[in-house]
Amino acid sequence: MERRTYVLVHGAWHGGWCWRRVADRLRGAGHAVFTPTLTGLGERRHLLHEGITLETFVQDVANVIAAEELSEVYLVGHSFGGRVACGVADVMRDAVRRLVLLDAGLPEPGKAAWDDLPPAEREARLARARAAGLHFAVPPPPPPAFGVTEPAAVAWLERRLTPQPLGAYTSPLRLSHPLGNGLPVSYVRCTAPAYEPIASSAEQARARSDWEYLELATGHDAMVTAPDALVEILLALQ
Repeated sequence: MERRTYVLVHGAWHGGWCWRRVADRLRGAGHAVFTPTLTGLGERRHLLHEGITLETFVQDVANVIAAEELSEVYLVGHSFGGRVACGVADVMRDAVRRLVLLDAGLPEPGKAAWDDLPPAEREARLARARAAGLHFAVPPPPPPAFGVTEPAAVAWLERRLTPQPLGAYTSPLRLSHPLGNGLPVSYVRCTAPAYEPIASSAEQARARSDWEYLELATGHDAMVTAPDALVEILLALQ
């Protein structure tokens, strides 16, 4: 198999660390793997501030691709990271070979991620922020919300999940091209259990005849709960 380049973009509350099991397997198969952590999260939590937007995250990943001079990238965006990956594909199409959206939310013109959440979910997230004394970040939910229930994995997430910058939720992503920017797109829906906050995006992806739609019988954090099955999907992509 040819040596590939994978850029794996994490979702809300996570960091590049969440891809460890997948990255180890891909590297073991001889591929190059980059797992950038978005500003204000993970090991970059000390950079959390109220000016962070979705565009900040797009620039985070675009800068990695540019600085590392990457090409023919398999760009994978998980959950909220799907919006980031779509933004990167919009501005760096020539560097991307395939866009992979893993149980991901999809950006819509003029709409923020916050707009896609049910009102009750928005209020629940704001209530968690108020309870934690935060004004511009949302504390993480417990790991079972991501379909992670194995005790060791739950403890691993509890030690590492960090607050999500609120501005990334409330700022829209301005795309200059149609969603996907004409690239080959694969959407992977995690189904056991299904993660309801991205249900409408998953249905939108499933309805597109020009996108590949796949399902994986695991929880939302597939990189944690089913790394072997996820790697199998990533390696099978063209």
